[in-house]
Amino acid sequence: MSVAFTKEESAETASETLLPDRPISLNPNLVTAAGLQALERQLQQAQEAYEAAQKIEDVNERRRQGAVPLRDARYFAARVRTARVVPDPTSIDAVSFGSTVTFSRADGRVQKYRIVGEDEADPKAGTISYVSPVARALMGKALGDVVETSGQEIEIIEIS
Repeated sequence: MSVAFTKEESAETASETLLPDRPISLNPNLVTAAGLQALERQLQQAQEAYEAAQKIEDVNERRRQGAVPLRDARYFAARVRTARVVPDPTSIDAVSFGSTVTFSRADGRVQKYRIVGEDEADPKAGTISYVSPVARALMGKALGDVVETSGQEIEIIEIS
């Protein structure tokens, strides 16, 4: 419906309520079991926030407050619907989705990350996406292997 036929205060209000969808990755939506639970929780929170916004009497404020939760609900619904849960690895012989890998860099730094799905990746919390350059370089490699990523060599010192 055109903004001309709605009761809007201004074009600014309309633009605040017509948010573009969050981009969805073209990669397979692989997740851990915990990652699926987190997506479901985020979907529920977005739905609850949208429902709360719908209780606001002022139509313009209701649209403003509901825009982000509605967009997030669409995103998380799509991500839950397409999620493919990957079971935890049963072997520590090689790095795979769900593995926790400790590696050392040439400069002496030692880093430890769990390889997870895109939506659950948080490097500060010790998780990286399976499509990240580091994870891609490590996948399928074994303890003691040295791989190059971003012009640096890293050596796998532990897989769990």
